[in-house]
Amino acid sequence: VQRQPVDADDIWAQAELGRYPAHRTGPDPEAIELAADVLMSASKPVFICGGGVVIAGAEAELTSLAELLDAPVATTVSGQGAISDRHPLAVGVVGSNGGVPETRAIVEEADLVMFVTCRAGSVTTERWRHPAPGKAMIVQIDVDPRVIGANYQPDATVLGDALPVLEALVDAVAKRRDKRGVGDAAMRVTTARKAKFDAFKKLAQAETRPIKPERIVATLQDVLPGDAIVVCDPGTPCPYFSAFYDQVETGRHFISNRAHGALGFAMSAAIGAHFGRPNATTVAVMGDGSFGMCVGELETIVRLNLPITLVVVSNSVFGWIKAGQKSGYEERYYSVDFSQSDHARIAAAYGVKSWTVENPADLADTLRAAVDVAGPSLVDIVTQPLQEAQAPVSEWVA
Repeated sequence: VQRQPVDADDIWAQAELGRYPAHRTGPDPEAIELAADVLMSASKPVFICGGGVVIAGAEAELTSLAELLDAPVATTVSGQGAISDRHPLAVGVVGSNGGVPETRAIVEEADLVMFVTCRAGSVTTERWRHPAPGKAMIVQIDVDPRVIGANYQPDATVLGDALPVLEALVDAVAKRRDKRGVGDAAMRVTTARKAKFDAFKKLAQAETRPIKPERIVATLQDVLPGDAIVVCDPGTPCPYFSAFYDQVETGRHFISNRAHGALGFAMSAAIGAHFGRPNATTVAVMGDGSFGMCVGELETIVRLNLPITLVVVSNSVFGWIKAGQKSGYEERYYSVDFSQSDHARIAAAYGVKSWTVENPADLADTLRAAVDVAGPSLVDIVTQPLQEAQAPVSEWVA
């Protein structure tokens, strides 16, 4: 490959492999009929969607099915974008990372939970307590047969790619639609979201120092366009942005490597996201621990002159681990605190336009200026430590 000439006529590729997913697996018609019957038997169905809906490009079909069934739609962290957060049925993220009591209540009310391309793992279900086994009927859709029935005993299952499965369910439910009345799902979702965001706004509007994480989320929501790409590291950014940053458009606009909790992911991933969608505004949000693990990539960003905005949540702590040590180990802290770095000066040494923000009143103007920079930019925000904040995390695992 490195030394010999290659004849272009010898190179070929299957056209269908130029997209992903390339080969879709359709559902068994009998499984669709059973699932539709079970769905129609519920009075308060709820969908919990994982990332497969977005991967399959099945957002429109999911929304149509939810509207037919008057079903609230919740998502996992990776499932964000399956439905617009501005849709009346959009609950938001549920689970121990990014979920809040108000969104959990929607799941608790359900007499049927349909897991759509969702593993129903410990984080999404808060260790299989929401829903509790046996409390609600279970329908599960997934392309991987090993996932189906692994954590809950299902009443109906459909194996296949999310797009043809949801298309078939829309048709099957539409034929049975006259058996259902219009429910109150949108009203229940609106009430839950109002309570959730009322509490959030009180913290987001606080003028206290250090700056609260809620203020960062709310300000970026105001500053960024609806189709912006937000890449978040685990730790402080992931639960806050999953819980409170509204994704206006469907599709993959929020990216976080939450499954492996890999610190240092966001800066590098934002580079890839920019090349994948170069016309979109791309922002990477990371803690200072993450910044320390990936700082060398600033050279790459500067060399390529990429218009990426980096936001550093600077709280001088490995926050998630310290919060876990606070709740689970009686505040016996070990190896979680470190000294504060001047991330703006570090970035400036690489050639990045940068700012440090300590006053919440300066945050909006600074973030707008950073996003408007033609090349790379960085905003270092001195932030409340995670173990002292009111993070949307129901259980710390550390």
